[in-house]
This record gives sequence, structure tokens and C-alpha cells, in this order.
Amino acid sequence: MSRIRKLEIENFRGIQNLSWLPSNGINCLIGPGDSGKSTILDAIDFCLGARRNLQMTDADFHNLDVDKPIQITLTIGALDDTLKSMDSYGMFLRGFIAEIGVVEDEPEKDAETVLTLRLKVEGDLEPSWSLVSDRAEAQDQSRNLSWADRARLAPTRIGAFADLNLGWRRGSVLNRLTEERADASAAIVKAAREARATFGDDAKEQLGATLNIVADTAKYLGIPVGDEVKAMLDAHSVSVSGGTISLHDEASIPLKGLGIGSTRLLIAGLQRMAAQTSSIILIDELEHGLEPHRIMRLLGSLGAKETGEPLQAFLTTHSPVALRELGGHQLYVVRGHDDHHDVLSVGNDNTVQGTIRLFPEAFLATSVIVCEGATEVGFLRGFDQYFESQGQVSIAAHGVALVDAGGGGPNDAYCCRATPMRSLGYRTAVLRDDDQKPAAETHQAFIDGGGAVFTWRDDRCLETELFMSLSDNAVGKLIDFAVELHGKNVICGHIQSQAINGETLTGIKTDALVDGYSPQTRTVLANASSIRKKGWFKQLMWMEQAAREIVVPDLQNADAGFRSAVEAVFGWAGNAGA
Repeated sequence: MSRIRKLEIENFRGIQNLSWLPSNGINCLIGPGDSGKSTILDAIDFCLGARRNLQMTDADFHNLDVDKPIQITLTIGALDDTLKSMDSYGMFLRGFIAEIGVVEDEPEKDAETVLTLRLKVEGDLEPSWSLVSDRAEAQDQSRNLSWADRARLAPTRIGAFADLNLGWRRGSVLNRLTEERADASAAIVKAAREARATFGDDAKEQLGATLNIVADTAKYLGIPVGDEVKAMLDAHSVSVSGGTISLHDEASIPLKGLGIGSTRLLIAGLQRMAAQTSSIILIDELEHGLEPHRIMRLLGSLGAKETGEPLQAFLTTHSPVALRELGGHQLYVVRGHDDHHDVLSVGNDNTVQGTIRLFPEAFLATSVIVCEGATEVGFLRGFDQYFESQGQVSIAAHGVALVDAGGGGPNDAYCCRATPMRSLGYRTAVLRDDDQKPAAETHQAFIDGGGAVFTWRDDRCLETELFMSLSDNAVGKLIDFAVELHGKNVICGHIQSQAINGETLTGIKTDALVDGYSPQTRTVLANASSIRKKGWFKQLMWMEQAAREIVVPDLQNADAGFRSAVEAVFGWAGNAGA
């Protein structure tokens, strides 16, 4: 059950330099498009895959610079006895110190014994694979892994041509399930000439154990193949070889006719069954072709919920379902910089884990606005919906996600959510009320780390800002909307509880017809609308509608300071690519 301990990439496609220590189990790569996630999977596949040649082009070199060779280096641990054999690889055995991520050329007592394999491609586009060892190089010795060992270590790649694994082709997962092999020299020819069923009967005896494993795995994963899985001749194959044998269901229909999702799910399940001989799997866009419940089955088949880590899986995804299903220790954010790439572990911090569960979309965005509560989220959503209806680009299109911190107060929940996002390389801002301020050191640390903070003015919460800043016409509409939502009696009671000089709803509305809404009246309305847990617009959908239908259309008539505060938030969001 070999494992990749260290991955190093130089000058390969969009990655100039990368060094990463992957985990022993699930390694799910997330990040914006073109951040290098698929390139990392290709690098592993190209270096460790069982191939004798590799078609490369100038486009595979970083910035098309063919004078700087491509180098992909994998350090492989958890070696079996064959790979640790002194007779075979003695000069190339090295030591890996996991605590510091260092590979030593001389194996030490407390270090894990590893092999380091390197793929190098220079300007002539000819790939070369070799084991890395300073000792061997000093003695002018060089060698590659034997073909048999390469075939055993080769990862299973589930991609566009995943159905190739549903036949007994070289390197397919079926050949890794058991030691059984069909006698293709006579039975296949006879079956091709006489009848597909003839070989089907022979194959049932020759491949029975493998077929049973396939049938059981398909049943466990809920893939409809019937009660029996058969190995029969592929009628469309032009060659007579082991690859001519493929899986069929009980009605003799080739399983390669399964949908994309079913095919990928079945192969992932079979790879789990073959883990003793091949324990590394690569899946790009794991959600492709799968419904949410099948995404969960796929991750379960890879051992996502197990402590034993049966497979080392390298995955990429843009699925919120996948993020919710995985733990923070299984998620890695890929970040590209001018001269290098980082792969950052999301980690198991409770606040981060809670954000993943509640707002997984935030980890798939490029920028994040952490709002103090649902009211602020609804406010921004309402503005965004209005702007979009007017033909403007939405903040979602700019790659911005909104996160509800669940309220402010002394616990600084918004800072607790925002700071980890910022540390993972997300462009992060906070939108909060100003009536309860965070700890000064927490606020300053977030700013110093590159975060942005937007607040309302003069110790105000959002509701206070609205009632103090909007025009008389908009304030009247907010009162009417509150009555529509909660009923006149409730609103009357709230106003009376906050009255300064005996104000009532009826009196306020009557006076407004003549004199508008005075500062004192606006203060009463602001306090009444923001009573804790009884706020008029405290639910996301309520504030969203109020913002979309009342606040934004009145924005040009609002107080200039309020307009500036709103414009600052949306200006930051519009610069998400900056």
C-alpha cells in the first residue's frame, strides 16, 4: 500500500515551482479555475503512471520556456519488501523525516525508507524517468523502477476514458483485483468465431472471483448491473487480446454503456477493492456525472470517513456537496504566486469546519465577504439582485461569496470566520455593525493580514443606518413593509416600547404627512426595528426584499455618507480580480 510522501514540480505548465507533502488518505484540491489543481494530478500521473513513453509539447513547459527542463519528483513511502530490496534498489533507498518533510539521501534509523522517482523532460521533448540518489550518482549509477514495479505502483486515473478500466486491458483496475487471467490464446478466437456466449461460459470459470467482487461492489454502490456480472467478448473490438474481454451485465449489455457517473463510481469502488496492490487513485472533477447522494457514495468508497485510510486519493472538485462531506484535514487550497505554488491545508479548526458545513461555496470562491449576520447578507443580496436586473455584473460573477457569521458581539464571530479564510489566501472582507466593536487586537490583526473591514457609521447597526439615512419616502415604505410582514399590532407594540415622547405608529405616520420623519422619530423607529430576536428585517429574505425593492431604488436620495459606505463594499467586490 505505497503512498506518495512528497511531490515536487518544476516548470510544468502553469506551475513554476511547487513542493507539497500530501496526506496519507484523501487529498481534495480546491481553488479557483486555472490555479493548478489538474496540473498536480497530471504531474503525479505522468511521473508514476505505467507508461513507456509520453507525448509532450512546448505548451507543457512553464511560460513555454523550453530551456528550463520540466522536473516532476515523487518520493514514495510505505514500500513493500520488494521495493525495499537491497539487491534491487539498495543504492537508491533514502530516508524521509515526516515531521519536517525532509528527504535524506542516507536512510536514518528513525526515518521512513523511501524511493524517489523523477520525470525529466528537456527541450527535445524526450521524457526520462530515473530514481534519485546522490550516492548512486557519485558512483555513476542510474536506474529506473522495473516495469513490474511501475505497473504495481501506477495510480488509477478516473477521467474522460474511465470505461477503459471496465475491460481486462493492461493496467486496468480489473487486473489488480485478483491474480486471475483469462486464456485469450484459444478461448477468445473460438468465441469470436462461434459465439460470444461460448467465451462467456469459459470466462465465468476463469474470472469468477473478480466478477463476484465487481458484482458485490456495484450492488453496494447502488449501480444497476443485475444479479450477475459477466465477462464476454467486446463485439466492437478489433484486436484479439486480453483487452477484448470486458464486463457485461446480466442481459449481456457491456458495462461501458453505463453513464459517466455510474462508470466513475464503479471504478472507484473497484479501486478500493484493489487497494492491496494499487493504493493511489486520481479523480479530476469528482462530481462529474454524479448526483449529490452518489458523490457521497463515491467519497465513502474512497474511505473518506474511515481512520484506516485504505487509499491515497488525489481529487479535484467544485462541488459544495463534496466539501460538506469531507473534513478540513482532507481539503487543500491551491494558490498560485508569481514564482511558486502553495498547497494549503484547510485544517480542522472548529470555526473553519463550521464554515465548511454551512457555507462550502465560500471555499470555492476567490473572494469572501463575512457578514455579521443574516441581515447584512440579505442586504447585500438585495442590492446585488437589483444591480443585476439593471444589467450590471453581480458580485457572484466577480467570484465573491457571502458568509453569515451568525451575529457579532463580544465573541467576534465574524473575525473568527474571516481570519482563517484570509490565512488560506482568500481575498476577505468583513461587513459589520458599529454598535458593538470587536477587540482592538483582533481587528488590527485582520487588517494587518490584508483583510478589509466595512462598518456602518457612528456606532450604528444596519437598521439604524437605514432609518437615519434614507429619504422620508423610503422610511415610510420600510414601515409599511414591516406591518405587512408582522402585523400592525406587533409593530405598534415595538414602537411604544421604544417611544421617547409617547410616539405611536399612527401618530408617526400622521406627522410624516406634514413634517416628514424627524431625527427623534427616526431614532424611535431604528430602535423599534432592531429589537434583539424581534427585528423587523432580521431574516435574510426580509432584508433582501427590503433592500431590493425599497433601499436601492432610493439610494440616490439617501444620505451621502450611507451611499459612500455601500459603494465601498461593492467597489471592493467589483475588484475581486485585483
